[in-house]
Amino acid sequence: MRTYSPKANEIERAWHLVDADGLVLGRLSTEVARILRGKHQPFFAPHIDTGDHVVVINAAKVVLTGNAGEKFAYRHSGYPGGLTQQSYAEMLDKAPQEVVRRAVRGMLPKNTLGRQQLAKLKVYAGTDHPHAAQDPQPLDIPAARRSG
Repeated sequence: MRTYSPKANEIERAWHLVDADGLVLGRLSTEVARILRGKHQPFFAPHIDTGDHVVVINAAKVVLTGNAGEKFAYRHSGYPGGLTQQSYAEMLDKAPQEVVRRAVRGMLPKNTLGRQQLAKLKVYAGTDHPHAAQDPQPLDIPAARRSG
């Protein structure tokens, strides 16, 4: 029996809507990365993009465990001394969608395939999004809900 390998034109991509209000960032990111990679599909192949589109709303209301003021996101300009840091507390105030995007990006492959999968992620700080025409289905992630 031969191993089935999905073809690019056979893959039908669904749209999922995730409300990040009150969800823990890391647990949310793992589930979103799993959907983007396509690991929930019965025909998953690690070398092909078999994942679905994910729209994350209310990124400003995501919960960080621990102290967000002591955890930093780093960037480097490429020049000597070009390392800059920004705390996650500042990032949640200024660009909360970037916090979620960075967390998901870290859980995807670090190659062309990972960049292709990350392009299917749409993150918005509030409840409004321009993807209503795609009719995204709500995706509930109960394990990411903050308990207590």
